[in-house]
Amino acid sequence: MILIPRTLAGLALAAAAVVVVTSAQTPVPGAAAQPPQQPGDVGLVITGDRGQPPRLAVPDFIAAGAEAAEVGRALAQVLYDDLAFEGEYDLIPRDTYASIPPATSFAGVPFDRWRELGADALLVGSVTKTGATIKVEMRLFDVRSRRQILGREYSGSATNPRLYAHTMSDEIHDTQSALKGVARTKLTFSSDRVRDRVMSTVEARNVKEIFIADYDGANQRRVTVNRQLNVFPSWSPDGRAIAYTSYRRGYPDIFISLIYQGTMETPTSGVGQNWLPAFSPDGTKIAFTSNRDGNSEIYVMNRDGSGLRRLTRHPAIDTTPTWAPSGGQVAFTSDRTGAPQIWAVSADGLDLRRLSSESYADRPTWSPAPYNEIAFAARTGSRFDIKIYEVDKGTTRQITFGEGSNESPAWAPSGRHLAFMSTRNARASQVFTVRRDGKNLKQVTRDGNNFTPNWSR
Repeated sequence: MILIPRTLAGLALAAAAVVVVTSAQTPVPGAAAQPPQQPGDVGLVITGDRGQPPRLAVPDFIAAGAEAAEVGRALAQVLYDDLAFEGEYDLIPRDTYASIPPATSFAGVPFDRWRELGADALLVGSVTKTGATIKVEMRLFDVRSRRQILGREYSGSATNPRLYAHTMSDEIHDTQSALKGVARTKLTFSSDRVRDRVMSTVEARNVKEIFIADYDGANQRRVTVNRQLNVFPSWSPDGRAIAYTSYRRGYPDIFISLIYQGTMETPTSGVGQNWLPAFSPDGTKIAFTSNRDGNSEIYVMNRDGSGLRRLTRHPAIDTTPTWAPSGGQVAFTSDRTGAPQIWAVSADGLDLRRLSSESYADRPTWSPAPYNEIAFAARTGSRFDIKIYEVDKGTTRQITFGEGSNESPAWAPSGRHLAFMSTRNARASQVFTVRRDGKNLKQVTRDGNNFTPNWSR
């Protein structure tokens, strides 16, 4: 185990700021008497009119004092954005709330006014800040019946209040839509934003370091600090480690940073040159590319480097492995038939087959269950676009269309969104997210050039 520089101390503190979640109930005046509820287990789902998504309002949280009020506004906006990202609700724009008197308590919610605005659902929250701690309460109401559908209380550190909003969003989606939201997930990517030069090289090359960020781009933090090339990061399934390729030894090798422990593992131990690690779905194995036997081939090893197995055997270049959600197959890029294409092989090295038929295809990423799709970068003219291969049907669809070069897709854990890198804004490479249908594009990074994103599970 090798110690990681102290810049990761902040990550360890963030991991320790655990949110405590408890049930909460508040009686609503004017509503019919109801038996005690266990929020989240009620089984009631708020619906919209005539099969449309429910119209939801998220006003600023109730707060006492200027400092708490500022937190309350931020919580409401982050929660609104989280809910909008998933698209399960028709969000009523927050700039239309001014005509409705703000509630000063959960007992004083003007439901009739919210219904006039067209709300089917209303999320009312409160925040209390005491020194370095906060207490946050949330109530989700059915506006028609004035019935509380979900209630939660959270308390803990005030260091990162956005975490409370992300937690609320994921709980609402879980209880109302049986959807595992991504608000608490994170992205990792490589970036040259430090604007430094790699040490001990003749060629002038920019340093690339590994960064992480919330799924929406907030809280961007640096993981590696070694003034070398650190590229192709990949999350472990438990979200607590990142495997990546680093040139810190003068050649490419695989390292694993345990980002909340401040330690590092080196599973390939300097044997050959090793790139592009990808954790198996259960986190016990890593697929990667290596030239240790002369050619660029796909290998699989246990996370600690033991149990090495070679999956491919061909003089062509085989690279960029990605696991099927079952763990039974690995897709990869190979130029064995000419231009690079997407191939798949079973995890025991059998059943090799070609999947794509593009002029040039690279960087496959296999979707999580229940989808069975592989996103990849395909050459379209002089640049690249993101396409999705439907494994069961054998068909391909395109979701980006020629705005810059779009490469290195990575699935969200729900399979509903993709992160990817694009040069669509000027010439800088930035990370974007997009829905799997190509809609709802959002830019995540803005500083420097940012590459090869990967989405935590």
